[in-house]
Amino acid sequence: MNTRPPARVLSAVRPALPAARRRARAGVAFTLIEVLLALAICAVVLVAINAVFASAVRLRDRTSLAVDESLPMAQAVEILRRDLKGVAGPRGYLAGDFKCDAQSMGTSMGLSGSGQGLDFFTTAGVIRQGANWGDVEEVLYQLMPGKDRTTGAGMDLVRYENRNLLSTTQQTPEPQVVLSGLDAVEFESFDGFEWRAWDTSLTDTNLPVAVRITLHEAVARGQTGPRPDPVEVIVPLTTMTITNLAQSASSSGGTRQ
Repeated sequence: MNTRPPARVLSAVRPALPAARRRARAGVAFTLIEVLLALAICAVVLVAINAVFASAVRLRDRTSLAVDESLPMAQAVEILRRDLKGVAGPRGYLAGDFKCDAQSMGTSMGLSGSGQGLDFFTTAGVIRQGANWGDVEEVLYQLMPGKDRTTGAGMDLVRYENRNLLSTTQQTPEPQVVLSGLDAVEFESFDGFEWRAWDTSLTDTNLPVAVRITLHEAVARGQTGPRPDPVEVIVPLTTMTITNLAQSASSSGGTRQ
């Protein structure tokens, strides 16, 4: 039995199929308002992302600048701590006097330092292959006029070192700039009761209990705002000086027996 529809019915159905497909496609399309709303949402999201990214970049720049500015100070503090931790007592063949804000500092190096400064002997010298000296050296810290006058900010904390302690002639060493841009430096020694100057060549016979160094940073030319807070470094001196008191006491005790 033939169930195929007549040709007239097929010819009536075929023109209706494209129209139905067009109506279905028109139902799923976006309107102009929907497109504009989507663009507005995308613009708001992009603005928010841009603001977050810009804030992150500014934070990174400020952090990098702060780290770069604090790095010279941290290096200077580390050098001061290293030298003071290896301080040698005022008695010995290679060791000499400990002077803090005293007169006639650095005379063995051909310098005429007096007033604010720190002159002592330390075992922090680096032994290098082929060098003619050991680890004991004389170190002098002083505040000198700055060499870089472009910024017009402060003075330089310089370090002199004398490695050849057995030399019969005075050889003035070259200054090593430890920190620049300083307004003032204070050196103080602690005797157990108060902070004061120290000189083992006069009245003091031993090392102080601790040394305090206060670094005052200078304000750059054209910079506004409050002055930076001073940086204070306190280094305890744990070196023990050997004396003959115990030996003489034991000798006298043995004689009495």
